[in-house]
Amino acid sequence: MQHLTVRICLLLLLLHHLTSVKEEESVQVEVIVDSSPCSATCGLGVKTQTVCLMKDGEKATKAVTSKDGTEVSQDCRVRRVKCLQSWRCGLSTMTVTSGQRVELDCLEEVMKAMGRFSWRLSWRYTRGIITSDDSLFIRWDAPLLDRVILNPVREEDAGTYCCTVQDVTLRRVKRACWGIRVLPARVLNLNHESSQARWESTGKQQNDTASHQIYTMVITLSLSSLAVGILLAGLYLAVRNLEYLDRNAENDNKYQSNNAVKR
Repeated sequence: MQHLTVRICLLLLLLHHLTSVKEEESVQVEVIVDSSPCSATCGLGVKTQTVCLMKDGEKATKAVTSKDGTEVSQDCRVRRVKCLQSWRCGLSTMTVTSGQRVELDCLEEVMKAMGRFSWRLSWRYTRGIITSDDSLFIRWDAPLLDRVILNPVREEDAGTYCCTVQDVTLRRVKRACWGIRVLPARVLNLNHESSQARWESTGKQQNDTASHQIYTMVITLSLSSLAVGILLAGLYLAVRNLEYLDRNAENDNKYQSNNAVKR
């Protein structure tokens, strides 16, 4: 009886081994045949990949069109995966006027789609200066977790704000900083591009105004010169007319004198 039991066990083990080998032989391998660029240059993004099954060591190549218009094979599928090129997003600056509304949003669309509470966020702040020196920052408590809203922004709010995002494994996936300059109301903006555009616009308006004034002055002077010319011509004709009348009167007097002498 024991020998029979042992033989049955050995037979079952053999059948199990054969089944496992067959399953291993039927394992299919997928390969990535196409991939789009990551949607974000820094921070977490997504990209689209076309994945095909391998058949006898060769990938499937029979092409059909998927629902989204992508050319794939019958043994291929399109998938969207997360991607991370760099977690450093650098430092960006802005110049605002006291009293405006300033909003700093740390989470991108991809992160928001996964849920704002899927991430661990921390904010740091340095007052009055724009810098990337870590030793100058202190912790900043953001009530909205993923955003900092300054409404209205005040002059004492000027400085550098940095956020750091980590996933559930505490892996750092993003760090971004914003340097904010706050100017008092009715003060010239120190933003070079904005000020230059405003200066050029003002200069153009002044040039147009000056050109219009010069044109008007030329027209006025031309009309004045024409009026003076007409006046001088009238005076000249009047003088010539008076001279003509004087000569006629003189000739008449001579004629009458000669007639009187003859008589």
